[in-house]
Amino acid sequence: MAVTKYRIVSADESTIHDEAHIEESRITVRQLHDLVEEAGNRPDHIADRYGLDVGEVYEALAYYHRNPEEMEQIEARHSRAATEAAQQSSVTPRE
Repeated sequence: MAVTKYRIVSADESTIHDEAHIEESRITVRQLHDLVEEAGNRPDHIADRYGLDVGEVYEALAYYHRNPEEMEQIEARHSRAATEAAQQSSVTPRE
């Protein structure tokens, strides 16, 4: 029987953006979620684009959905950072 080694590094253990990501890569669980579930890309296409196994993409999606509180905190942090950056910018983007 094959043994599966999970490659998700949790936010607590992460040194990349302080959020969960695929081990030995800079792609985060949140990015994979956005690319697949928000943008509608197929998991196998995203896996090919980022040099991942398709199982790793699904693993990241499962992690995203198993940890909703962590993902909400990350989204809130990114939203706050974007708001602060917009306030500090001398150029206001058009809506």
